[in-house]
Amino acid sequence: MVETSSFGSVPMDTARLRAQGKSRLASTAKRGCNTDVAPSTSHGWRSALGIKRLSHRQDCSIDVDVRGVKKENIMKNKIMIYIGIVILLLSLFFISCENPWMKDILEPLFKEKSIIEVVWIRPGTFMMGSPVGEEGRDTLEVQHQVTLTKGFYMGKYQVTQEQYQAVMGNNPSYYTPANGEYPAGGENQGKRSVETVKWYDVIMFCNKLSIIEGLTPVYSISGTTNPDEWGAVPTISNDATWDAVIANWNANGYRLPTEAEWEYACRAGRQTAFNNGNNDWKEDALVNAVAWYDFNSNAKTHEVGKKSPNAWRLYDMHGNVFEWCWDWHDAYGTEADPKGPGSGTHRVRRGGCWTDAANYNRSANRDFKEPWNGLACSGIRVVRQ
Repeated sequence: MVETSSFGSVPMDTARLRAQGKSRLASTAKRGCNTDVAPSTSHGWRSALGIKRLSHRQDCSIDVDVRGVKKENIMKNKIMIYIGIVILLLSLFFISCENPWMKDILEPLFKEKSIIEVVWIRPGTFMMGSPVGEEGRDTLEVQHQVTLTKGFYMGKYQVTQEQYQAVMGNNPSYYTPANGEYPAGGENQGKRSVETVKWYDVIMFCNKLSIIEGLTPVYSISGTTNPDEWGAVPTISNDATWDAVIANWNANGYRLPTEAEWEYACRAGRQTAFNNGNNDWKEDALVNAVAWYDFNSNAKTHEVGKKSPNAWRLYDMHGNVFEWCWDWHDAYGTEADPKGPGSGTHRVRRGGCWTDAANYNRSANRDFKEPWNGLACSGIRVVRQ
């Protein structure tokens, strides 16, 4: 309700309005503001209530005070936003340890930092080995279910000659111009797969690369992770000291994939003989799309990444050179995250080679060699946590 006066409509609660006006004026006066000004005729009802309107010429004003309060509130809001952003970033960092989507986001960071370009492989369950009816299978390829509870980063390509040279200071490869083995036309010699590496060489490479990049080395021999303290690499027979190497599976450095990790990554969700959906090793046109093997290699290794990748963006999982794995060769285990038997005489190699017929390049094919034996078809693909 309102009451009328010569100044127009006036709110009924006049006492409250007068009190508010006097309170504001008193506060303003304490700050040295000029309140001795004439009332404005444009707000007649305020004058009727005895509320003075401040002049624009005052030394300080309520409006200025209000703007100051607004600025202070804006600053506080900005600070809270910054704090929120920091908390969000920290949360994303910590959950990224197990969040596969965050791993995909962080993947490019490793590309910028490392000489090894990696792809994040999510954890999962798959059928390892080959079905009884698969053409070209071996009886060692017993099909069974395997669960990998932890994801990992895997090298997008096989380790190249130039990468190995940069880490180890030498290139053991046979397929070099020095041996009269030139790259195929248009291919880069330094980007051909490194080969003629022993399993013992590879664990040294992994630790040295980890140290160079400031990561925690995975492998230790005789209590040390420094490969320079391991002594000479065995070259003519297995060595008990080197064979007793211990792997720290919680370290974030580079390492060899387990046999199960390798096949899981190779298949990339497929159960066919080859990771492009081909189930027949005699279909040369289909095998040719993903592998260098005896039919198309022209008796030589090739630059990495020249064939089609699998669904998880990994190249040359079939052919070119064999890839050493961590496991000693034996019958498959049945536990989750299998790492093979605790001892043996031969280490596993996977993937096939440019010298082999297509059936030896299938996803399930198993090969093995003594860890001291560095044949011209033995290469490297690394992983890390």
